[in-house]
Amino acid sequence: MWVSLALLALGVLVAVVAPRLLARADWPEREPIVALWVWQCAVAAVLLSFALSMTFSAAAAWQAVRGQVFAPAPAAVVEAYALGTLGPWAGPLAVLLACGGLWTGAMLTREVRGAWTRRRRQRAELLVRAPLLPGEETGTGPLVLLEGDRPGAWWLPGARPQLLITTAALRRLKGRQLDAVLAHEQGHARARHDWLLHCAAALAEGFPRVPVFAAFRAEMHRLVELAADDSASKRFGRLTIALALVGLNEDRGVFGPCPTPHHTHVPQRVNRLLTAAPRLTPGRRLRLTAAAALVPAAPLLVALAPGLSALT
Repeated sequence: MWVSLALLALGVLVAVVAPRLLARADWPEREPIVALWVWQCAVAAVLLSFALSMTFSAAAAWQAVRGQVFAPAPAAVVEAYALGTLGPWAGPLAVLLACGGLWTGAMLTREVRGAWTRRRRQRAELLVRAPLLPGEETGTGPLVLLEGDRPGAWWLPGARPQLLITTAALRRLKGRQLDAVLAHEQGHARARHDWLLHCAAALAEGFPRVPVFAAFRAEMHRLVELAADDSASKRFGRLTIALALVGLNEDRGVFGPCPTPHHTHVPQRVNRLLTAAPRLTPGRRLRLTAAAALVPAAPLLVALAPGLSALT
């Protein structure tokens, strides 16, 4: 059955070509929100291609599955898919792809459960560092002030998101810089970047030898920060958020010759904010967004093409 093999080949093609094209492009840093959308569409196309390939392979291998998939379809449509041409490879291919889907679900479940565990531990540690006052209820305020000698501000996601900020950050940040940091973290919360990072981590850990998933996780960590920087800079200016980043990170050795791996992107973010490269034109942003939306539509067109041709 050529449709199943074509879908499998399409998924592999997108997985190989999309990271290379995005790595060579010069616009993702200028339009991180569009780049996030493009990456999500590429990964969705890969997963959808494999899922549809599994479905058609299973339909070719087992009559029971075929009856469910093609139950309302006319006989001419079923014949157009040539379900018997895949031969003995239909069953093993369907089982292999199904195992991949189950493994993806298991990795995502493990990542989400791990995130919940980390959040419970962080909230328990938070109660130790910032104990509740008499009459105060847990999680009633969106802002929590912590005693600390090192400047820091981060968002704790969850059902009731909270912004944690240290007293050293309050002393270090001047004027509108604190508001810019708050707007940056609120940008993460509004866009639910934590869920995007969980999905990227689950795919990368479940399939470490698949380059597209490893690149997806690396780019998500970088692009969500750039997107949050842009969200804050729209309200408070690029210089303000750049100075706030310097104030929060200058004591961590970030701007030295050997920055820590966790903070390697901070100097790049500051330089990007200060250079202020022009954004893409609205027309080009629209074209990129529309072109990315067509990528996950391609597997659907391949899957429906024989049936539609049989009906015409």
